[in-house]
Amino acid sequence: MNRRSYIGALGAAGAAGLSGCLGDSFGNPLSSGDSDTVLDPPEQARGDPSYPIHGEEFSSFSIPDPIAETTVSLDDFVGERPFVMTYFFTSCPDGACPALLLRLRRLQEDAVEHGYSDDVGLLAFTFDPERDTPDLLREYATERSIDYEADNWHFLRPDTYDEAETLASDTFGLALRRVDEDDDHDLDHDDDHDHGEYTFGHNNLITLVNENGIVERAYDGAVQSDRAVSPETVVEEMRMIIGVE
Repeated sequence: MNRRSYIGALGAAGAAGLSGCLGDSFGNPLSSGDSDTVLDPPEQARGDPSYPIHGEEFSSFSIPDPIAETTVSLDDFVGERPFVMTYFFTSCPDGACPALLLRLRRLQEDAVEHGYSDDVGLLAFTFDPERDTPDLLREYATERSIDYEADNWHFLRPDTYDEAETLASDTFGLALRRVDEDDDHDLDHDDDHDHGEYTFGHNNLITLVNENGIVERAYDGAVQSDRAVSPETVVEEMRMIIGVE
């Protein structure tokens, strides 16, 4: 799929600052070509984001799930079931990433309550594999009452930071910047940096994708802006996509 300019995305993101997560650096404009969606286009049209939005195809991916010891790909869902994806790192300093995962966990709980656990995928992509080890992700899931035994939740963890950075920017269109402790304004990194203190600026993004691989919703600024999406809205709109009363 044609990705919009990542450089342009980073330029827009720069205005949002580097305090943990970027918040709503980009909008979610109306999309034409919405005939393959269940939900109507969003009401507000803002910006020109680099990530896929309503009515657009979600990019192909194939990423390890280190806890389930498997690889998760777009092909696992297309023609089978819709999924929701968010992007995070466990060391997030301002609470935004836990809030993103809370919305997915609430969806997992509702799926259990209403009998559609097998009909939805819940994907959380970490772009910090250096610190987000399989053991830490397992502990993180337990701390947040995520049910990995339900077999619908997957932490997606690339093997290296370079792979994670490429996937974030080139595949998912995510504006991502690593900020090292020793220089808050230096966005570069080298191949042999250590595991010391650093953080990331990134979109607070949750994406709902239907079973045809078409984006139904791209909630940016999902938890820390005037366009923050509630857990109830994520649940309600995914239930509409699945067709659950």
